[in-house]
Amino acid sequence: MKKVGLLCGREYSFPPAFIAKVNQLGKADGVAAEFVKLGGTKMNEPAEYSVIVDRISHEIEYYRGYLKHAVLQGTYVINNPFWWTADDKYFNYSVAAKLGIAIPKTILLPQKGYPTDVDITSESLHNLKYPVDWDALLDYVGRPAILKPFSGGGWKHVYKVSNKEELLAAYDKTSPYCMTLQEFIDFTGYVRCFTFGKTDILPVRYDPKERRYLVEHNYLSKDLGARIVQDARTINQALGYEMNTIEFAIQDGVPYAIDFLNPAPDFERDRITEFYFEHVVDQMAHLVIDRALNGNASNSWPRWEEMLGLSSGVSGFTGAPTITATKQAAAGQSISQPAGPPKASATIDAPGPTPTSLAPSTPPGAKASVSRPGATSSPASNSATETKRK
Repeated sequence: MKKVGLLCGREYSFPPAFIAKVNQLGKADGVAAEFVKLGGTKMNEPAEYSVIVDRISHEIEYYRGYLKHAVLQGTYVINNPFWWTADDKYFNYSVAAKLGIAIPKTILLPQKGYPTDVDITSESLHNLKYPVDWDALLDYVGRPAILKPFSGGGWKHVYKVSNKEELLAAYDKTSPYCMTLQEFIDFTGYVRCFTFGKTDILPVRYDPKERRYLVEHNYLSKDLGARIVQDARTINQALGYEMNTIEFAIQDGVPYAIDFLNPAPDFERDRITEFYFEHVVDQMAHLVIDRALNGNASNSWPRWEEMLGLSSGVSGFTGAPTITATKQAAAGQSISQPAGPPKASATIDAPGPTPTSLAPSTPPGAKASVSRPGATSSPASNSATETKRK
């Protein structure tokens, strides 16, 4: 029996539905799901689970530490706890821009203040320039602009500012968070993509003002839908996320990737609608069953250094084994040459054998061939962090 564990917090509809679906679909293959239960973790404690789905460790440090240990013992964790710990939104923007994704102009800002339990003095900050040329920063990103955290989410600490005075007034409220200043995208359409296993992309129309999903299946043109799907795949392959939401703000026909660090996306029925809830539960169940039966440890790591041609050996900056190296090692072959940078294609995400239903709808241009589990795309949705832009 292969066990799938679910680690979650204040969720009510997704957890029981997900566990029931995995137990239903996985029974024939000996795969069963349950809630992870922890009460102190011993070093070298053997892995109890083949797969763990993590939806809460960003808030509870013990869980994050346990998940890193689980990876060491051979558990396939969705999403990779090492990379999730290291990642941030500003780095995401920089990587995506290098990969050819449309990204709003963004600046990383010095913090306004610091946690009170950290002994920071003026001597600690001698590397910072002072005063900051706020006008020059606004000239770069344009006016109005968006001030928001470089990490985190939940629609918190996001400000739309039109001039230096408004920027400074908002900035003064941001301590102790590190913030970014970003170009304002005056979007005419907004898409939030549910993503499963890196290449299964479901674009959904989203209203950021009302914070609600809209079940509309002819929202995207063929070309725009295809571009959004490909850009979402490229982002997930670069960052390694197998459970994510990616948000695009569409301006003048260009989909700008606004927010794509959402490794524990909202899956609650009353917020994503019954229509999309059933699809999310089904696709997540197929994903974990496939990973329990066929999971390759290299799949859960980011690939941005290979995709950008920066990897100089068997391991890249993130310590992830290259795809070629992993296959050679599995076959008992020697590894002497680094793998070349792979293209941003679905082949990086090893296909699983488990058949799965197509997305609940297929909008024009959104469907493309994908690896299993999962396969399709549909109407578009939007990014939480941009709600205050309109």
